[in-house]
Amino acid sequence: MTAAPIQGFLSCRGTCVRTRLKRRLNAPQSWSSCFCHGLISFLGFLLLMITFPISGWFALKIVPTYERMIVFRLGRIRTPQGPGMVLLLPFIDSFQRVDLRTRAFSVPPCKLASKDGAVLSVGADVQFRIWDPVLSVMTVKDLNTATRMTAQNAMTKVLLKRPLREIQMEKLKIGDQLLLEINDVTRAWGLEVDRMELAVEAVLQLPQDSPTGPNLDSTLQQLALHFLGGGTSSAAGGAPHPGPADTLEMVSEVEPPAPHGAGPSPKQPVAEGLLTALKPFLSEALVSQVGACYQFNVVLPSGTQSIYFLDLTTGQGRVGHGVPDGIPDVVVEVAEADLRALLCRELRPLGAYMSGRLKVKGDLAVAMKLEAVLRALK
Repeated sequence: MTAAPIQGFLSCRGTCVRTRLKRRLNAPQSWSSCFCHGLISFLGFLLLMITFPISGWFALKIVPTYERMIVFRLGRIRTPQGPGMVLLLPFIDSFQRVDLRTRAFSVPPCKLASKDGAVLSVGADVQFRIWDPVLSVMTVKDLNTATRMTAQNAMTKVLLKRPLREIQMEKLKIGDQLLLEINDVTRAWGLEVDRMELAVEAVLQLPQDSPTGPNLDSTLQQLALHFLGGGTSSAAGGAPHPGPADTLEMVSEVEPPAPHGAGPSPKQPVAEGLLTALKPFLSEALVSQVGACYQFNVVLPSGTQSIYFLDLTTGQGRVGHGVPDGIPDVVVEVAEADLRALLCRELRPLGAYMSGRLKVKGDLAVAMKLEAVLRALK
């Protein structure tokens, strides 16, 4: 559906709502009510004239171009006033200013379950504006809270019907669908949502039966057994360990220790060996294929963290110690003891990831691009 039919539909719906509201506001009054209303208004105007110009300081209000003033005279709403100078009658007029400029707020991240059973933390950025000040004052008391709750409910409703991979790959399409559903509610409030952008903060639990889970686990398996294990052994001068290093087996997390020489030397700094092994494989082709930045947080036994980065966004790529210049797309966190256990094949990457000992924060689609690095190492 294109933008023009959507806007036309929303405009037609808003016009109908406003027409029904005006009919209720313009309901016929009894002659006594009309007489009292006219008499009190005349007396208020007369008092204003008698006390002018002193009363002018209180009765004259300036309304800027981006605002409208909603005036209630003896409790009855009048036509929106402004921009410019507005005259208010003392004691019988009350008013409320309405800002017509575009505003924005963030939907705080919340835990949602996708169609395939994945649990993810999703937030959103929303931009909206008021197109009818009368409806915004008459229908809703707190527009920000009501709009935020509507956006969160619509987001939950839509994401429950979609698998994890579709949520990650089609954020723009999902955002357009959310705009329709939210505007279908908020248009009756005189408010229109112009933009909504989803933000997947983290994937807390992988789906049970979907291709996303096996692909990610396969990447983690290759990352630990080839990218880490093979790279470190090469840096130490030994030959890579032959055998099924790139396969994934659903076995127990803890296995019997491998013979001596299968992993890195205990005296060899694990992370430093990784840096040395990676540098010869950096190239512009790899940067154009991956185009992402990774940060590796290695937790030492003392509780401190050693931070390393792999930046494949510009030039031939960079790898080094410390925090990358920009914001990393994926952050991998693992304890040094668990990293050494991974390299010695005493700990399976899949078991470490599912138990929380190996943490991956960021977009899973970007994390799976590490397969390009693995292919370069081969």
